[in-house]
Amino acid sequence: MLFLLALAVPFFILLFSVLHQHGVHRAGPPGPWPLPLIGNLHLLNHSSLHRCLWQLSLLHGPLMSLQLGLRPALVISSAKVAEKALKHCDLEFSNRPSMFGPSKISYGCSDIGFAPYGDHWRKVRRITMPHLFTAKKVRSFRAVREQEVARTIQGIIATSVRRGGMVNIGETVLPLALSIICRIAFGRDYAEEVNGRELLREVQAALGGLFLRDYFGWLGGLVDRLREATWNLERVFEEMDAFYEKMIEEHRQNQRHRHQRRVRKLPEEEEEEDTIDVLLGDGNLTVEQVKAVLMDLIIGGTDTNSATLEWAMTALMKNPRVMVAAQQEMRALLQNKGRDWHNGMVNEDDLDSLPYLKAVVKEALRLYPPAPLLIPRETVQVRGKTVIDGYEIRPKTMVYVNAWAIGRDPDVWGEDAEEFLPERFLTKGLDRNEFGFLAFGAGRRKCPGMDMGIGIVELALANMLYRFDWELPEGVREEDIDVNVQPGITMHRKTELFLVARECTL
Repeated sequence: MLFLLALAVPFFILLFSVLHQHGVHRAGPPGPWPLPLIGNLHLLNHSSLHRCLWQLSLLHGPLMSLQLGLRPALVISSAKVAEKALKHCDLEFSNRPSMFGPSKISYGCSDIGFAPYGDHWRKVRRITMPHLFTAKKVRSFRAVREQEVARTIQGIIATSVRRGGMVNIGETVLPLALSIICRIAFGRDYAEEVNGRELLREVQAALGGLFLRDYFGWLGGLVDRLREATWNLERVFEEMDAFYEKMIEEHRQNQRHRHQRRVRKLPEEEEEEDTIDVLLGDGNLTVEQVKAVLMDLIIGGTDTNSATLEWAMTALMKNPRVMVAAQQEMRALLQNKGRDWHNGMVNEDDLDSLPYLKAVVKEALRLYPPAPLLIPRETVQVRGKTVIDGYEIRPKTMVYVNAWAIGRDPDVWGEDAEEFLPERFLTKGLDRNEFGFLAFGAGRRKCPGMDMGIGIVELALANMLYRFDWELPEGVREEDIDVNVQPGITMHRKTELFLVARECTL
């Protein structure tokens, strides 16, 4: 039976592909010529898709068409084209494509990040924004950020003593980000109750995984059922679902407890509502939709922040001049304030007086955006034809915005675009070029957690550099540092970053 299925599926996919491509209007942007059946899928390297698409764009231009099986796609690889699409045609580029991995993990795209543009997306944003992402709310969580960073610094001290100074940066910064997000959004720290790092990596692989049904419809889905990737997706989904269920049940129990106290006319316990309370109390969201939003907060708020910190430390170790300059800036500032370095910490009031540190974070985000292709978009027809650079863009075209390539666009960043130079943000004002710096996206679908994420990264990095002098392990040179990446929607290092931490003695 399986043998007959293996023979039949390619035949029907080929038939559908030929019929589909027969009617395709090819007067779109330039791109590689598609093959029958697979289109341009054979050209894609999913282990490093952003680099692969960038290399293709060097041949075919910054606005490039692809045919991915039955699905038309567009790749944007320059700041100039990104501005035309995400500013002048933002509404037409505001939708999300339905992809199997993200749809499964986000409960049918019921979250914020993967949801189609429409009423549900607006409703969920309207519920979550006031409780998490406004400037006032972000400032109100200052104590949480400072407490968790202080705990992480003490953890680095303890770890470095046990291991002779050796610290696994990835293992250190992910629990930090997860603890902050859990305390801010869910009321307490759940980091110890989930196999955080490994599970989140598997979720990211699932979100960016290759599933044939995304390109060949239900026929591709028949093949997907036989693949290990589908089984892994189901397993990861079930593990995350159990974690969400536990958090929701705990909050329901707390709500029942508060209700019983009110019935008995007992004094109210002072307890501020967290995001789960707000979502459950809305009344217009299903349990699955609530879980989808929790997924956004955990995955989007944890994985991206930890990846940014790890890449920032990678860049600093490859550029020791920059690290020394950043350390001198903050150590001089705190010394002038009379701060005791041994027990002192960089707090959030200090950050505005550390322009070079802020430039380091921006430069790390420019060269190593946590989501190098952002989240794919899909075009919709709003008012007549959508035209970019003279080319008509058809509705229901999947759009990759290559933030990684745009961060290296020499038309914006100059001939030294590949170099790690935080000074560019101090002297050229390039941080004001919104479409040359797309680490958080742009337009309607811009990441709502940008301010919170930057705040976490700046505070954590500042204290790691203030309290420690960092060295490479014995025998490792700067040029030996591996910058290859793992597959997935978030860009993680392929290998662990081990560094030696020496407590600073001023």
